[in-house]
Amino acid sequence: MNQDANDIQQCLTPSANAAIIAALYAAREKRLARHVVWIQLTIALFAAGIAYKLNSAPQYSIALLGGGLVSTVNGAMLAWRMSSIALHPDQGEHSSGDAHHQLRLMYFYATERFLVVVVLLGLCMATLKLMPVAVLIGFVMGQAALFAAQFFLSKFKFE
Repeated sequence: MNQDANDIQQCLTPSANAAIIAALYAAREKRLARHVVWIQLTIALFAAGIAYKLNSAPQYSIALLGGGLVSTVNGAMLAWRMSSIALHPDQGEHSSGDAHHQLRLMYFYATERFLVVVVLLGLCMATLKLMPVAVLIGFVMGQAALFAAQFFLSKFKFE
């Protein structure tokens, strides 16, 4: 009985050289990520244009566009980091096949994107004095476009 439990535990634990990122990021996903970023940018521009048409004050549409652009930068950084890992498998002393190294890279890249988003939103709101609610609405709209575009393009086997 104890031998069976050890076999099951060993099967559930990935080997140290199991590839995570390279296997997940093929050429199809690279094209998908590029199209998702373009869709985010298009939706941000479209929403800002509609807000400008409906509202006489251009500050609201500029703030909406600022939030959408921050979200687009977030999506572009995600696509860039995933493609850089897939294209350059050997980085420094660690091989990209090392699962622990790839997990550390994924955490680092997620933290990097989070900090960039916080800094850009802060610049939009504090330095540029854009309306905070409109900036956040634009950002949330861009993030919703990111998730919806990834879902629908992958669901319908985008080529």
